Amino acid sequence: MEFLIPYLITVNALGLLLMLADKQKARKKRWRIPEATLMGVAAIGGSAGVFLGMYLFRHKTRHPKFTVGVPLLLILHCVLLFLILRQS
Repeated sequence: MEFLIPYLITVNALGLLLMLADKQKARKKRWRIPEATLMGVAAIGGSAGVFLGMYLFRHKTRHPKFTVGVPLLLILHCVLLFLILRQS
């Protein structure tokens, strides 16, 4: 259980940084970070970071995969975190 909070901080920071990096690459018309990578990071616990990155950087906000999928993952992660912490 001791690893959970540091893990979540790390994976959410990664999600936020990946969204920033992809937005910068998009502006410069350079090689992009695959959407599967961004969604993968969100799925493994980085949904808050990806969600924050979407709206801070105005990135991927027109893609239903992100505008629906990431908030659903965030809700799921919050419920799971609540259940895990409640058990402890």
